[in-house]
Amino acid sequence: MKEKVLTNKKNGMLRLLWVCVLYIAAICGCLTGEPVAIAIGAVWMSIGWFFLLGLKVLKPQEALVLTLFGKYYGTLKGEGFYAVNPFCSSVNPAAKTELNQSGDVKSAISPLTGQPGTYASMPSNKLSLKLLTLNNNRQKINDRLGTPVEIGMAVTWCIDDTAMAVFNVHNYKEYLSLQCDTALRNIVRIYPYDVAEGVDTTGDGVADEGSLRGSSEVVAERIRQEIQKRVQIAGLRIIEARITYLAYAPEIAAAMLQRQQASAIIDARKMIVDGAVGMVEMALERLNETKMVNLDEERKAAMVSNLLVVLCGNHDAQPVVNSGSLY
Repeated sequence: MKEKVLTNKKNGMLRLLWVCVLYIAAICGCLTGEPVAIAIGAVWMSIGWFFLLGLKVLKPQEALVLTLFGKYYGTLKGEGFYAVNPFCSSVNPAAKTELNQSGDVKSAISPLTGQPGTYASMPSNKLSLKLLTLNNNRQKINDRLGTPVEIGMAVTWCIDDTAMAVFNVHNYKEYLSLQCDTALRNIVRIYPYDVAEGVDTTGDGVADEGSLRGSSEVVAERIRQEIQKRVQIAGLRIIEARITYLAYAPEIAAAMLQRQQASAIIDARKMIVDGAVGMVEMALERLNETKMVNLDEERKAAMVSNLLVVLCGNHDAQPVVNSGSLY
């Protein structure tokens, strides 16, 4: 079902004026005392209010989906004072649905208790056309290597087709939330948490360095495309998807932290050893160039060993002074 926008209904003020004028005329007719005028005035005052039921007021970026005797009548879009068929009724199955998203919960003074706090906004059948942000709950998902990770996501979305959103799915907010969960699981299972060898995340048959931690922008874009493909039938448009939380699951967080620490220590040691070997080579080259000391192979080996111990050690070296001869 496609959206049909009613563009010729912005005449609410005109209907309000002629209803008021007819009420004034009916009152004046009753005051004349003539039986016919009194009868007509009484009838109008009894049923005239019915024509006011078709008056609708919309703010900017709001829409109203209308049905007439069960059939789709049309959609009012944009700010204005509208007049439609009084028998029309507005439809919004997601009006009372509250998700963890902008626009559902307000922090202000409660109208019942008068105390500041958080309370649900009054349900309305008007559809918001503004950009909304859905902050889905954190999920525990196994990554490509089977490691459980916790991940959270925020999705920025808006309604693109009001008729599809209202009539194609039972509740477009719940539908969006469910599809976000499904798309997140499908994409996270493709990537390892960190860079791993021999893992293909693009599907081209070639191993790459894609990961949840290092390729967050690519992962977020794939999640957005996956969600958009799923919610197209509901007339929704996904503007952006962002990963808001990413961590190992609590049951393996300590073990993975030790693994990361060990990897960091190994990398640091490699750098220290590479630097120490370079410094030893430079020292031997300088001694050979200046011919300050002539060392045989055994003494060179001893010197290399001592320098490596000093340069690669975790503690400051304790010097030993040799007061005797070299040999």
